[in-house]
Amino acid sequence: MAAFPSFPWLARRESGAWCRTGLARDPSLQAAVDELVRQLAGAGPADLALVFASASYASDLPRLLPLLRQKLQARHWIGCLGSGVVGTEAGGAARELEHEPALSLTLLRLPGAELHPFELDTADLPDLDGPAEPWRTAVGTGVEGINAMLLLVDPGCGAVNDLISGLDYAFPGVAKVGGIAGQHSAPHGSLLFGDQVRGGAVGCLIGGAWRLQPMVAQGCRPIGPVLEVEQAQRNVVLQVSEGDQRRSPVEALQAILGGLNPAEREQVKHSLFLGVARSDFSLELSGEQPPAFLVRNLIGVDPRNGAVAVGERMRVGQKVQFQLRDADASREESRQLLRQAARRPAEPLAALLFACLGRGRGLYGHPDGDVSLCREAFDQLPIAGVFCNGEIGPVGGTTHLHGYTASWGFLVPED
Repeated sequence: MAAFPSFPWLARRESGAWCRTGLARDPSLQAAVDELVRQLAGAGPADLALVFASASYASDLPRLLPLLRQKLQARHWIGCLGSGVVGTEAGGAARELEHEPALSLTLLRLPGAELHPFELDTADLPDLDGPAEPWRTAVGTGVEGINAMLLLVDPGCGAVNDLISGLDYAFPGVAKVGGIAGQHSAPHGSLLFGDQVRGGAVGCLIGGAWRLQPMVAQGCRPIGPVLEVEQAQRNVVLQVSEGDQRRSPVEALQAILGGLNPAEREQVKHSLFLGVARSDFSLELSGEQPPAFLVRNLIGVDPRNGAVAVGERMRVGQKVQFQLRDADASREESRQLLRQAARRPAEPLAALLFACLGRGRGLYGHPDGDVSLCREAFDQLPIAGVFCNGEIGPVGGTTHLHGYTASWGFLVPED
């Protein structure tokens, strides 16, 4: 009988993957670092360290990584500043800490992983109309063996959508999860990379024996029928149709309002969005899959003709559906998606959460809303992350920049 081939990454995985987490809340950066070092004492050399810091530490941010690297060992360091921090205490309790000093550190040992950290100057991105190779050169690697991408973007980046489109073009089929870091007034960027503070974008390509399993919870529920765009100019929808009936978007919404209860009609005043279908058009026509909706802001109404302006470029033939955002809808959607993730055979080592700063207490009315839902599906899973100014994750097979969402990445072994 022929011998089985040898896989070096398999032998390395057998040595044991692990995740160690720490969460500190002291207003002093030095004291917070000391607390993390105490919590993570005894942790061996890690492959990847993920650092998330609240905006309270913005002025001291250049000191953060050098301080941590003096006491803790990891091959690669990456992270960012945020409006709030998600972390797991040494005892296992997951927390969402908003608008207060907080420092979250996650150390990961990933046997068999191929990790490729990168940084990009977003002021000089390759041409979207050119070949994909310049994008791969900018990142520093090809696509072979790459399973996922962690992506963090500085809030000063003015070309986020071009960046995401270019990376999707260069690395098709690679799940991309992350977000836009928090803003501050200090004279430096918001991103952490190696031992320095950066602007632009930083990330880490993950390959070999590990990948990120993405999950995007948009926090809305549909109201009314699915409509089709009949007339549009740039980001303005002028006319929609339902079957043979054509009317303005405002007229379509008025018809929907008649079927809503008083509480829902009140929500329409401040929590109305538009779902824009992102599924491949040919698949929609063939009936192979339902359209996947990307929730976008409604940013204006023209009372003269009933048109609506949307936070997305629109096209004729696109499917749209009005959406309402509320805590119950967000809770139910997240719970359903997390249960589906828990039923998958690959058991996660850790979870990364990139949540909109409009979620948290502002959405749920109490702290730890999203991490508590995760705990229902994964009762002991380490969770880390940050509250973002925009969340990055896939919908309908394409990566998008979102708002008001929870974009999750579950670190799981590759099949």
